[in-house]
Amino acid sequence: MTDSSAEENGKASGAAGQENNSGSPRTILLVISILCLLAGLGLGLLALAGPLAVWMGMADFRLGFGFLQIVNSWADWIAGVTLLAAVAIFIIGKQKQLADSNRLGVLALVGAISAGLAWYVPETFRPPEGTPPIHDIATDPYNPLPYVAIAPIRADAANNMDYGVMPGIDSVQQHIEMQLEAYPDIVPQTYNDSVEAVFNRALDAVQAMGWELVDSDSGTGRIEATDTTFWFRFKDDVVIQIGRNSAGETELQARSLSRVGRSDVGKNAERLREFFALMNN
Repeated sequence: MTDSSAEENGKASGAAGQENNSGSPRTILLVISILCLLAGLGLGLLALAGPLAVWMGMADFRLGFGFLQIVNSWADWIAGVTLLAAVAIFIIGKQKQLADSNRLGVLALVGAISAGLAWYVPETFRPPEGTPPIHDIATDPYNPLPYVAIAPIRADAANNMDYGVMPGIDSVQQHIEMQLEAYPDIVPQTYNDSVEAVFNRALDAVQAMGWELVDSDSGTGRIEATDTTFWFRFKDDVVIQIGRNSAGETELQARSLSRVGRSDVGKNAERLREFFALMNN
């Protein structure tokens, strides 16, 4: 064997050895990236499965919230671990010049993003700090509007239509105080326009917000409607009364009441705020 042949054989052996050495780290990174991807996508699918089952009428909201509670317990940890794994894959792959290391890092990163989104979805249903555990909000809690047309529809609802009467609340006065402290901005709205003009504007706002109009009476200035939340299909009922107050102004009173659930996580107050904003534009 010539010297040149021996040299070529040595180079080939060295290259093969380097390839073998690099194969093991690449396999490990491949397994890690796949595990990260599966963990993240699995959590993401579980987070969507509950609300989607409720939305399609295959289950009630309890199952949906149960899925979200499971996801919320693990998603932040898995998002953090998969993100660190993705960074580690990028760094190790660059240092060892491993083939397809960037793709492996992207797979792990997709898992991290999916887990992060799975954590974010349940967090959107968490009530803001200071949100009281109530589900009935009225512009005049001392004299809340009654439901008329909607009353028969709510016959089987878990929550009654008596303002301030609910589990965990000792008295109507306690409920009033809780509402006023948490939502001091939910008050009667006054306008310089005629009752008829404000009534028509209110009907337009109801339509714009996508509520189901149950009843409207321009003669009495009364509107009743139902709002259905997107994912969990919660139905909350709204009653609106428009008329003249003692000062001669056109006044709008409103009330929003959930059919199920002790706490509305602030949704009824948020709904009335959005409605008032449309009315004032």
